[in-house]
Amino acid sequence: MSRHVFDSGSRSLLAALSLAVLAACGANTSATPGMPPAAARPHDNPAWPVAAVVNPTTLGFTADGLQALDARMKRAVDDQEIAGINYALIKDGEVAAFNAVGSQILGGAPMRDNTLFRVRSTGKTITAVAMMQLWEQGKWKPEDPITKFLPEFADLKVATSPDNLDTLVPVTHIPTMHEVMTHTAGFSYGLRTDIAADRAYRAADVLRAKDLKTFVFQVANLPLANQPGERWYYSVTYDLQGAIIERITGKTFGAYLEESLFTPMAMTDTGFWLTEADRPRLVTAHTRNATTGVLEVYKDQDNFLAEDPFEPNSHFESGGGGASGLLSTLHDMVRFTQMLTNKGDLGGNRILKPETVDFMMQNHIGAMRGVLGGPGYGFGYGGRVVVDGSTETTPQPNGAFSHFSIDGCWFWVDPANHLSFVGLIARRGGGPPAGVAMGGEGDAARLVYQALAK
Repeated sequence: MSRHVFDSGSRSLLAALSLAVLAACGANTSATPGMPPAAARPHDNPAWPVAAVVNPTTLGFTADGLQALDARMKRAVDDQEIAGINYALIKDGEVAAFNAVGSQILGGAPMRDNTLFRVRSTGKTITAVAMMQLWEQGKWKPEDPITKFLPEFADLKVATSPDNLDTLVPVTHIPTMHEVMTHTAGFSYGLRTDIAADRAYRAADVLRAKDLKTFVFQVANLPLANQPGERWYYSVTYDLQGAIIERITGKTFGAYLEESLFTPMAMTDTGFWLTEADRPRLVTAHTRNATTGVLEVYKDQDNFLAEDPFEPNSHFESGGGGASGLLSTLHDMVRFTQMLTNKGDLGGNRILKPETVDFMMQNHIGAMRGVLGGPGYGFGYGGRVVVDGSTETTPQPNGAFSHFSIDGCWFWVDPANHLSFVGLIARRGGGPPAGVAMGGEGDAARLVYQALAK
């Protein structure tokens, strides 16, 4: 990427040097004059995470349980359910697992801890954090209409039928920022072909707009799938938040993220654009052949989700990540999730207030259902929230906060157990029958909680 990046060797050296300095001087994280500096934490070191602790059972996991998790991820690669996976399990601010398994492309270069992934929709949570920073500054309120920031949406219409766009009616009210934050504003995404409003998004090719101004104009001229506040429907609202951030701050979306999130959190490999030097680290997306079931390189035949991160400013910087979102690494995504686990702090830098993180990670849609992943989820600001307790389908406890992406990247943060997990793959579509289930549900989550000593 355009900023300095570390390979695993230099990151390990930096880790050793930084820990030596921290041990000698103490971490400069105390905010109270006259008080001694706070004890250094591993994640105060910008190189963290590098590797698992020597004995992860000291973190409350069983050795057999962690071995079962590692074996299942390795078997997914061996059985070519996926080409490769990078994953990390963190508890109490320490690393229980930090592994790169398989290849960046079948038969090609191995996965490394600095392999770059298109994190797609998991970037929505990063966008939500940026929005919550501006909320803390009083720049917006949940009850604000979206037109306060995007006046282009003053004349929205709603499709009355999922089958066609023959009859459009005015909105009952302008979507609010709360509805924009919770996917309840009525917008679509273009991901479904059985709903007329989605087909209109696809026909307009909104996800490949050349810039955010064009994207906003295109979306403003498309019908909503339903009235604002009527139901939960996955949509472009997080892409629109990128435009809102630009209009509030006067900065490009990427510049705001770099200044306010990535630099303070030492997310040195996260951004929208790459250089040629980064190309060997970029993972290749795969998919299962619909006829043979064999894993193969994904061919985006309709170019629906295509973008080129090696051509700066060739497309808009997307807050939603569907087609033009962020690229990141396991190291950086773990630092991001650890900030959430720490309730807004990382390395002595306050990203959000603790109460803001708590608010963000609450269920904000009440008893409304329809969230991707099943009935056990509500939705907060920027992610799903477990609301029905730990089940076979949703192994995390109530209050666990998560997101996942179309290419298979996912994470969850479990405040009750001070635990987080990040999994990064590049597979479009599902796996084979009885294959490893990626995402917040399925094998990874089930094995993590089975490994957690009771």
